[in-house]
Amino acid sequence: MFVFVLALFFFAGIIFFTANISINAGSWVQHSYNGHLSGSGGLEKAGKIFDRNGVVLAQTADGERYYNDDYETRLSTLHVVGDNSLNISTAVQSVYRSELTGFSYIWGLEMPETFRGGNNLTLTIDSAACKTAYEALGGMEGAVVVINYKTGEVLCSVSSKSYDPNDPPEINEDNEDEYDGVYLNKVLSSSYTPGSIFKLITTEAALENIPDIDSRTFECSGSAVIGGNEVTCMSSHGLIDIHDGLAQSCNIVFAQLAYELGRDKMTEAANKLGVNSSFDVGHTPTVKGNYNVKNADDNQLAWSGIGQYTDLTNPMQMCILMSAIANGGNRAEPYYVERMGGGDFEKQYPSEKNGEAMLESDIAQKLNDMMRYNVTSNYGDSMFGGLTVCAKTGTAEVQDGESNDAWMVGFVRDEDTPLAFAVAIEDGTFGISTAGPVAVAAVQACAEDMLANG
Repeated sequence: MFVFVLALFFFAGIIFFTANISINAGSWVQHSYNGHLSGSGGLEKAGKIFDRNGVVLAQTADGERYYNDDYETRLSTLHVVGDNSLNISTAVQSVYRSELTGFSYIWGLEMPETFRGGNNLTLTIDSAACKTAYEALGGMEGAVVVINYKTGEVLCSVSSKSYDPNDPPEINEDNEDEYDGVYLNKVLSSSYTPGSIFKLITTEAALENIPDIDSRTFECSGSAVIGGNEVTCMSSHGLIDIHDGLAQSCNIVFAQLAYELGRDKMTEAANKLGVNSSFDVGHTPTVKGNYNVKNADDNQLAWSGIGQYTDLTNPMQMCILMSAIANGGNRAEPYYVERMGGGDFEKQYPSEKNGEAMLESDIAQKLNDMMRYNVTSNYGDSMFGGLTVCAKTGTAEVQDGESNDAWMVGFVRDEDTPLAFAVAIEDGTFGISTAGPVAVAAVQACAEDMLANG
């Protein structure tokens, strides 16, 4: 019996080892610690990386890996492309390293060029739009993402802080504060207090669960006592309905709605709209947000409905929600890699999950119209230079003594520029003044590329 059990464990170990070799061999062999590799982090034989318009973002020459000639293009595309290391784990040079290096089980990394099927990657991003967004950030830290909500293509994805992949910093205890979080793609892997953009989730819950919500009015005098403590608003709006409440971002309306809807219905809405979920972007998952009012008192529940309390959302999550509102309830599945291979390109990566329902079509249309009203009645159409935009801003209070997180999320209604976007900026002032100009710059740049190149 002992010999039988030992043999069973032996064969199980063989199977486990073989499975690991099959799954991980490509990643193991090209790791920068592999002594068989001379430099450039195992990318000596890696193919080129192009943006959607054929701009070379990374290439290898004479065994060295080089990045785009333009300094700010390198900074703005760093977190999508990556550098020679594996420090930015979500970058395509980390995720698709085996494909780029042309690893095979027979030849390893030494496959003759005549047998290579091509190991170049073409990305969905427009590097010029990424550069525009990075410049618009003006040194502020945060995340910018714009996707085509019909196809899921990520046209612009920028994370700041950044650094030059041609000259990466040596981070040590003396400068670690300066470079804190620099390896993190904040579009995918950071979450922020949402502030008033969360009122879209509260609105969805109200539209679904309160039959007379369109005819209801609320009284805002600048504050209200809910659950024994005060909830404050930045203005005294007087008598106001949910449409103007969203457009004017009235805290009292949405605090009262969250309290009335209760923990279960608010949690159900947050779950349905993806706040507590992770979404795959190509082969890379986003971080989960957070909506948890299980132990909240009534006043904290009210604050959660306006995007405070312990609420957190991720920029790509919010961009996916925008795609669902724009698409009649069906969300896009974002991806970065358009094609892989040489010659005619052998593989394409658009997800088969595009079109998955996130919310009911009639509620999506109501949210769509309400977000359009936000722009026409408050922000102003002139802000977006002729694009028909639906949007919501957010100004999120974080810890005492720290500046706000500033947000703007939305989408373009125009058929020839189906763009959804999310911008989150750390240490901002207000969503409209801090995140707004960055969103405008990124969306307009993507629209120009889409109109020029399709």
